[in-house]
Amino acid sequence: MIKAIIIDDEMHCCKTLSILLKEYCPDVEVSEQCDNGEDGVEAIKKGKPDLVFLDIEMPHMNGFEMLEQLSEIPFAVIFTTGYDQYAIKAIRFSALDYLLKPIVPKDLVAAVHKMKVQCLLFNYQPGNNPIEDLILCCYFSSIKKCV
Repeated sequence: MIKAIIIDDEMHCCKTLSILLKEYCPDVEVSEQCDNGEDGVEAIKKGKPDLVFLDIEMPHMNGFEMLEQLSEIPFAVIFTTGYDQYAIKAIRFSALDYLLKPIVPKDLVAAVHKMKVQCLLFNYQPGNNPIEDLILCCYFSSIKKCV
C-alpha cells in the first residue's frame, strides 16, 4: 500500500481526488486530508506519507511555501492544481508529477505508476524478488523501444 495525504483548500477537490484514487488506484490509501498548508505540515510530520497530493494556490501558505517549511522531503509530491504556470517551479521542487484540475483518471493512474516504478528502482536489489526482476526487465525493455 502507498500511504498518501491530500492537501487542498477546496474540500470538494479532496473528496473528488479521494474517490478517483479509490476507483482507479486502489493501492493508494489516503490517510489524511488537509485544507491548508499548516495542517499539511503537521500531517506530514505525524503521518510520514509515501506520497503527497498537493495543491499550490491556498490561502495563508501556498504549496511551495508549505514544502519549504519541511527540513526534508522524504516522500513523492504530485501537485494537483488548476494553474499551469507553476509547472517549472514544481520541477525545481522535484515533483513526481503535475496534474491539472479537473484531474483526468488516466493521468492520475500514470502519476501513481511513476511512484511505483520509482519505489522499485530505489529499493531494488537484483535476485531478491523474481517478480521485481521481471517487472523492471519489461519496464526497461519498453523504454528502449521508445527511444
